[in-house]
Amino acid sequence: MAARLGVVTGGAGDIGQAIARRLLRDHDAVLLADRDLGAAEAATRDLGPGCSAVCVDVTDPASCADLAAAAAEAGGVATLVNNAGAAAAVSLRSADAASWQADRALNLDAAYYVFSALADQLAARRGSVVNIVSVNGMGVFGHPAYSAAKAGMIHLTRLIAVEYGSKGIRANAVAPGTVRTRAWEARAAANPAVFDQAAEHYALGRIVTPEDVAEAVGFLASPLAGAITGVVLPVDCGLTAGIPALARTFSQSDDY
Repeated sequence: MAARLGVVTGGAGDIGQAIARRLLRDHDAVLLADRDLGAAEAATRDLGPGCSAVCVDVTDPASCADLAAAAAEAGGVATLVNNAGAAAAVSLRSADAASWQADRALNLDAAYYVFSALADQLAARRGSVVNIVSVNGMGVFGHPAYSAAKAGMIHLTRLIAVEYGSKGIRANAVAPGTVRTRAWEARAAANPAVFDQAAEHYALGRIVTPEDVAEAVGFLASPLAGAITGVVLPVDCGLTAGIPALARTFSQSDDY
């Protein structure tokens, strides 16, 4: 049987590393794709054997073609996780053309470029695509350009599922809520209580961990999800189900 290879974009980040660690449990190898090669290589040393790094700019189709060549050399990709992402403009009023385009390029265009480069390999392996989207793509929680791009990424997931299903490719999305990562460092420095304040809005009374996201990815990429395609799985500690404080206000009941 051919080796099972996973590719994780944005692999040097906290969520990317957690996803790679999870995939290594049932994949033979994982390729961390990141524009910061030094950080990706450091991550591979922590993750251990079976993990390697490649420098990729996911917003550049030519760089994505190089990623596809590296994956082909490793035997062809069975699982693609489009995880690279970040948010710039915090509001519509503060956004400008450059920040809007940058958010769209990284959070939507890149997923298309990477998938397109790897589509033939995924079809050959009857593989799985898992796109890391966000609850921001499902509701308004700030960062509008990022949110609009993530909403587009959700629909891209469905487009892949429907068009490529006959080729054996499954495509699903994981939509995390607030995840404590290094991306939050500046906001946590400005407001040390930001995570406690966020947790008050979540039904489980806590925010999401990178490992929570990784386990959802592992499930969707596995044979256990063999009949699941085109879905968005919120991993959000209940945020999109409802907000306890709001239910308490509306019902005037302390049961919430």
